[in-house]
Amino acid sequence: MLTSEEWAVLALSLRVGLVCVLLSLPAAVVLGWLLARREFRGKVLLDGLCHLPLVLPPVVTGYVLLLLFSRRGILGGFFEEALGIQVAFSWKGAALASAVVGFPLALRAVRLAIEHVDPRLEQAARTLGAGPFRVFCTVTMRLAAPGLLVGALLAFARSLGEFGATITFVSNIAGETRTLPLAIYTYINRPGGDAAVARLAILSVVLSFAALVASEAVARKMRRN
Repeated sequence: MLTSEEWAVLALSLRVGLVCVLLSLPAAVVLGWLLARREFRGKVLLDGLCHLPLVLPPVVTGYVLLLLFSRRGILGGFFEEALGIQVAFSWKGAALASAVVGFPLALRAVRLAIEHVDPRLEQAARTLGAGPFRVFCTVTMRLAAPGLLVGALLAFARSLGEFGATITFVSNIAGETRTLPLAIYTYINRPGGDAAVARLAILSVVLSFAALVASEAVARKMRRN
């Protein structure tokens, strides 16, 4: 059985994961369509930039986010003064860090799904009078929907395991930014925390494995269709 503190960690991790998906998936859809359907100068550079968080050390990603979204940062100062939203050292920052790190996985899944949509179907819809936006919503996104779901599940699973960027950007604050990986790290360094580490580690494995199995099941169904 989990303690009340561990339940709070689980609830925070799930909330961060869901917000991570909400932040990363819309951008993945727009950029995935752009990279899959358009040829333009600088496409290779844009593709590399989008996938950069996948290969960068997470600590570097967290440091860049800290520079941008701290109270003295360009974006962080704007959010706090104009909107009253503190990003750094809050659960919102943890969700943002997870979204940035998980974004390349969502983007890749969405892009591959859009590339598998036959362009002739889109052209047929246009010849029948549908506008570009309607074709995008009713044809492209409808046929690529399994890829969107795969991308969402992968981003969520990545969020559950995010550590380096999160602890660098928002620190390890109990009840505010302490997600599952940070809680495990905390209990490892706490005398008598072995049982809590074991419980949270098992929970992390179960949640991450479930998300990966679900994404693979959706991917297999997409390939069959």
